[in-house]
Amino acid sequence: MSKKYEGLAHDIIEKLGGKKNITEGYHCQTRLRFKVLDESKIDIKGLESLDGVTKYIFNAGVHQIVIGTHVKDVFEEIEKIIDLDPTKEVQVEKKGSLTAIIEFVAATFQPVIPALSGAGMVKAVLALLIVFQVISPESQTYYLLNMFADGVFFFLPIILAFTEAQKLRCNPILAASVAAMMMHPNWGALVTAGDPVKFFEIIPFTLATYTGSVIPILLVIFVQSYVEKFLNRVIPKSVELVFVPMLTFLVMGTLAFSVLGPIGSIIGGYLATFFTFLSINASWVPAVLIGGFLPIRVMFGLHNGVAPLGVMQMAELGYDSIFGPGCVCSNIAQATAAAVVAFRTKDKKLRQLATSGSITAYMGITEPVLYGVNLPKKYPLISAMIGGGLGGLYAGLTNTHRFATGSSGIPAILLYIGDDTMRFFWNIVIALIISAVSTAVLTYVLSFKFEKEANIPEMKEVILEDTLMISPIRGQIIPLSAVHDEAFASEALGKGFAIAPAEGKVVAPFDGKIAAIFPTKHAIGLVSETGVEILIHVGLNTVELNGKYFEALVEADEIVKKGQPILTFDLEKIQAAGYDTQVPIVVTNTPQYSSIETIGSGQTDCDEAILAVRV
Repeated sequence: MSKKYEGLAHDIIEKLGGKKNITEGYHCQTRLRFKVLDESKIDIKGLESLDGVTKYIFNAGVHQIVIGTHVKDVFEEIEKIIDLDPTKEVQVEKKGSLTAIIEFVAATFQPVIPALSGAGMVKAVLALLIVFQVISPESQTYYLLNMFADGVFFFLPIILAFTEAQKLRCNPILAASVAAMMMHPNWGALVTAGDPVKFFEIIPFTLATYTGSVIPILLVIFVQSYVEKFLNRVIPKSVELVFVPMLTFLVMGTLAFSVLGPIGSIIGGYLATFFTFLSINASWVPAVLIGGFLPIRVMFGLHNGVAPLGVMQMAELGYDSIFGPGCVCSNIAQATAAAVVAFRTKDKKLRQLATSGSITAYMGITEPVLYGVNLPKKYPLISAMIGGGLGGLYAGLTNTHRFATGSSGIPAILLYIGDDTMRFFWNIVIALIISAVSTAVLTYVLSFKFEKEANIPEMKEVILEDTLMISPIRGQIIPLSAVHDEAFASEALGKGFAIAPAEGKVVAPFDGKIAAIFPTKHAIGLVSETGVEILIHVGLNTVELNGKYFEALVEADEIVKKGQPILTFDLEKIQAAGYDTQVPIVVTNTPQYSSIETIGSGQTDCDEAILAVRV
C-alpha cells in the first residue's frame, strides 16, 4: 500500500544523516518526527527540496518533516529501514523542563489519537440515531454501539500505559499489564464493597476506581520505568526473563494501589474541580485562547501539551470544553482564510495549493495551509486568528462542549450531540459560522492591500552579468575554508566568504529581491538584478534557536536596495547561548559563473565591495 513512498522514505533518511543517525521516530497526523544523534548531519535544504516534503521544522528537540495526510504510508516505509526499538538506550541531549514535559505528553498521547477519534465518531453516530429516533436507548443495538465507543475510554489507562512505556523506553507489555491490574474486575468489586483493604494486613490500599482515568497511570508507568531499568541492571541476564517481570509486578502493584494511584486520583480530582471552576466562572477563556492562538501553538509544537487536557477533562467530567471548541473554530477559520486567498490570488500555483489545502483544513488537517499559504502570506493567518478567537468566544460564553474526542473539522460538529439535547450542536454550528464569516470578511478586505503588493511584477528575466557586491555585515573577513562547518568550508553549497560579525545587522549586498527567509530567521536568500543568488547564514547550527534573537526586517519576494537593512540579530546573546557566530555568505548558483573572487582581507564595512562574481 505504501510502496510508492519507498523512494521518498530512503531520501528522507539519507537527508537526516542516515539510519544510524536516527535514534527515535514516530508520526502524528501530518508530520514525521525524529530525534538524531548528530544534528550537523541533517541536510535541511535537501529535505525541503524533496518532492513530497512540505516543510522542515525543528522544535522542542524534535526534527519535524511535514508530509501531509498520507504521512502514515511514508512512515510505514521508514520503519522498514531504520531501527526503532523502543527499549534501546540512546544518549539524548538535556532539555528544559517545559520542553521535556511537552515532548513527553505529545509522544504519549499522539499514538492514541486515531483510536479516540474513531470512538468519538461512533458516539456521534449513536447520538444521531437517538436524536432521529432510529433506535431506542433501551435497545440492545444502543447497548452494543455504546460498548463499541466506550471500550477505548474504559481501557484508556492500558493504552496510555503502552504508549508511555514506549516513550520512556521500558517494556510496554509489562506497563500494560500493570495497568490491567488496576482495572481488574476483582479490584472494582472491592471498591464497590467499600470495606478497607490492606495488603498483608499492613499496607492500606486506597479504594479508588481507575477505569477511564489518565493521571494515575501516567504516574505509575513513570515510576515503573525506573524500577524496571534498575531491575534489569542488577538481576543477572540468565534469570532476568523470569525475575524482572515478577518483581516489577510485585513492586508496581503495591505502589500503584497504595501510593501512586491514589495520588493520581487526588490530582485528577483537583483537575476536575479546576475544569468545573472554569466552566462556571470563565468558560470563554480556554475557547478564546485556543481559537485565537492555536496556529502559533502548532508552529511551536505547544498544542501537543494542551490537547491532552481535553482528554483529561473528558475522563473526569465526561465532556471537553478546554480544547475541542476552540480547536474546531480555529481550524475552520484557517480553512476559510485559505479559501479566500485561493479566490483572490493571481498566482496559479498558490491558488491550487490554497484550494486543495482549504478542503483538507475544513476536514480538520490545517498544517498544509498553515505552512503553505497562511503563514507565508501572513494576512490570512492574522485574519484566521481573529476569526477563530471570535468563534471561540461565542462557544465559551455558551459553555459549549463536546462529548467525545475526534477530528477538529466539519465532521466534528457531530461530537457536540449529547446529554439528550441538540443545544451544544447548534451552539458549535453558530460558533463556526462566526469564525468563518469574520475570517472571510477580514481576509477579503486585507487582500486588497496585500495581494496587490504580492502581485508586483517580478524582476525581469536577466542575462547573467558580472556583479560586484558589498559586504552584508560589518566585521572580519574569513575565507570560507576556515568556517567551522564542513558543508560551507568544502564549498558544497557554493563559493563565497564568511564574516566574523562585529554587530548584529545584515544589509542587502546588491539591488535585488528576497528569495527566501527561513522560518527560524537565521538564514536569508537573495537574488540580484543581475542573476547572482546568495545565501547569508547567520551563525552555525543557529536553526536550533528557533528564531530566538533574530528579527527579519523584510519578507519573501520583497524588492530591496543595496545597503538596505534586512535582518538583525542579538550577537551577544547568541554567543552567550554557546553558538558559533561565523556568518557564511555563499553564491548558491556558483556553477553558472567562471570565477568568484573575494576582494581584500581583514576588517570590512557594509559599504565596501567584497565579492566579484564574473560570468
